[in-house]
Amino acid sequence: MDARVKNMLIPVLESVMNLIRSHSSGFYSACHRFFMSYYACACSSHLIKYRADEELVDPKKYLEDSCKPKCVKSLLEYEACVKRVERDDSGHKHCTGQYFDYWFCIDKCVAPKLFSKLK
Repeated sequence: MDARVKNMLIPVLESVMNLIRSHSSGFYSACHRFFMSYYACACSSHLIKYRADEELVDPKKYLEDSCKPKCVKSLLEYEACVKRVERDDSGHKHCTGQYFDYWFCIDKCVAPKLFSKLK
């Protein structure tokens, strides 16, 4: 899948997810996992494909995309925190812990795969 197709696909998936999100949280969660898995599979096809006439591609980005569906729970916790913090007028609340939990989950998934790809 080339970059042009991915750039067209992302807004479509986002609009579908926004529509689903507005109807049911359980249904949204299931659909979110499906679409993220589909997108990750589409992106991961680029992990191995390097051409001599192109610049090298950082595989970490694609590995992160493929690991995001496994970390949906952390993402939903972070999004829920962001919604709570938006209503806070004091400015003292934040979602740093949930943010780092989400990225820790992704990094934990990416690390073994990434080091096996490095030369």
